[in-house]
Amino acid sequence: MQKLSTQSEWIARAQAVLPASGFGNFDPSIVIARGEGSHIWDEDGKEYIDYLIGSGPMLLGHGHPEVMEAVLEQLPKGMTFFANNAKGVELAEAIVEAVPCCEQVRFVTSGGEADMYAIRLARAYTGRKKILKFEGGYHGMSAEAQMSLAPSIRVNFPQAVPDSAGIPQGVADEMLIAPYNDLAAVEALLSEHKDIAAIIAEPLQRIIPAVPGYLQGLRDLCDKHAVLLIFDEIVTGFRLAYGGAQERYGVTPDICTLGKVIGGGFPLAALGASSDIMGHFDKSIVGRDGWLMQLGTLAGNPIAAAAGLKTMEVLKREGSYDRLRNIGRTLQDMQERALDVAGISHQICGDETLFDIFFTTRQCRDYRSAEHDDLERNATYNATLRQHGIFKSPGKLYPSLAITPNDLDHTKAAVEHAVRSISEL
Repeated sequence: MQKLSTQSEWIARAQAVLPASGFGNFDPSIVIARGEGSHIWDEDGKEYIDYLIGSGPMLLGHGHPEVMEAVLEQLPKGMTFFANNAKGVELAEAIVEAVPCCEQVRFVTSGGEADMYAIRLARAYTGRKKILKFEGGYHGMSAEAQMSLAPSIRVNFPQAVPDSAGIPQGVADEMLIAPYNDLAAVEALLSEHKDIAAIIAEPLQRIIPAVPGYLQGLRDLCDKHAVLLIFDEIVTGFRLAYGGAQERYGVTPDICTLGKVIGGGFPLAALGASSDIMGHFDKSIVGRDGWLMQLGTLAGNPIAAAAGLKTMEVLKREGSYDRLRNIGRTLQDMQERALDVAGISHQICGDETLFDIFFTTRQCRDYRSAEHDDLERNATYNATLRQHGIFKSPGKLYPSLAITPNDLDHTKAAVEHAVRSISEL
């Protein structure tokens, strides 16, 4: 087969075989050829500083030498077994040691799969049906998760709005939707509905931080009403701190889900909880009626486990998170200063390890307030950044430990171009 050498040729080929010309993840007008450290190159050879980093998992950057060495050591020993393997057991041990709520874990392949099983586990453990989630909260692609993720119409709470075709009404009937950062709304729903199995929440919802006391308030309300608290830590796990949001904020859920970083760039995710709750995966403990069936061809894959173990080992070293936060703070400060000088209204929303800008005067505290006053301004800002070699999502910026001082200088120059471009609108 003739090698295609240009990006336009790859795009044309993708249009023929992929719906909407892509994998469904990101802008299909760019085709990535390779990544190294903090940089990626497209099929035309254009170089970018990568602040998307695979939507989060490449916290050490692309091709980290120690991770590569661990993967290459495992590769000739076997790629997958559909059976227990030492690397998977070691990774489970490392997660249990690091994450407060985890006494045991189960591996799956994707974060969305982990969230789906976490919801099912909560229902099995409590014997209740309803799940409370927050408007705008992202928990993967299951039917439950696709309720009020990004609703195009605003309805009264707690009505659930499906974000996808093909979801039966019965799913919406078992979901309750609340605004994020509103404990009074949660308490009212828990008082009214006695059949709620769990609350599922991102401790940092997309990039919206919990207000002080909110997460502990959720913990207290769940204890009061005998409801399980699920933290979706697919993004925040091993990013906000080595022990994730649970360590960073000092609040321990009943169940958590993990992904991205724990696979070191390979497909791997997990859910974890106490031995009592996780007992529902063991038929000999709970019997046939209480048993939660779970399996996956690539769950606990040894190559992914080896990459995740080495990634976690590097992150655990002294100073890693201080450095990551310093990089993130530098990126925040350079944008804050440039936008302030230009007199452009904005809010930087998130954590130093994961954030972005909303062009608004409002405080961003939930799905309905976290939006741009001017969508064109945001689109122009991000397009200009990409033109000047900055690769990021339109709604998130992921710092990584691979970012160098030269990268920060280049980014600062690109930000100044982007601010000038939106000053002219």
